Amino acid sequence: MADCCAEISRQGPRPRAVAFDLDGLMFNTEEVYWRVGSELMRRRGREYTKELSDAVMGRPPQTCFEKMIQWHGLSDTWQSLAAESERIFISLLGGGIETMPGLTELLGALERAELPKAICTSSSPSVVEAVLALFDMKPRFRFVLTAADITRGKPHPEIYQKAARRFGVEPRRMLVLEDSRTGCSAAAACGAFTVAVPAGLSLDHDFEMADLVVENLGDRRLYEALGLEPA
Repeated sequence: MADCCAEISRQGPRPRAVAFDLDGLMFNTEEVYWRVGSELMRRRGREYTKELSDAVMGRPPQTCFEKMIQWHGLSDTWQSLAAESERIFISLLGGGIETMPGLTELLGALERAELPKAICTSSSPSVVEAVLALFDMKPRFRFVLTAADITRGKPHPEIYQKAARRFGVEPRRMLVLEDSRTGCSAAAACGAFTVAVPAGLSLDHDFEMADLVVENLGDRRLYEALGLEPA
């Protein structure tokens, strides 16, 4: 992993705002989504494979569930799969969801530097609210954008274009933190300084579009890109 991270590092102007993805970046919820997808497919006599997981990771609900239907030839509607998935996800909350390494320290460093931050996620509003409530995290962010706030999901850059406008900054002065190829593609297409933080299921993704690839949210190179002292 260290060699991979060292290969990609392009420095831009000091960021004036920071946008966080949610699942797999702030919290280990990608592991929960794996359990959700596995249970959904088990109920239908199908398998939730790594290939299917990669195809849906980071994408908005409609795209995810339409892909599952197409992949396995299911008779469900995407809306019924989404509702069932959300019920399973909520039932699993509290069973091992944790913050990702370095998150707490990074949030504190950004707050001391008075750098505004937001969350930009492909997840549904109800799921996002439930996860953030576990850690009383929402008040620490200037705003939260979810799948309900956009018409075109990642890898389209719409969510990050909207974030830059809300921040009142040029996209190139916004640093985006993402854990998946899909999310990094959206951030890079927006023109933001794109930082990949691979973990778990995304460790084997191709992040050649990223400006920087780091090992976790405590990586000194991330702090350097932000112009901050390491925690």
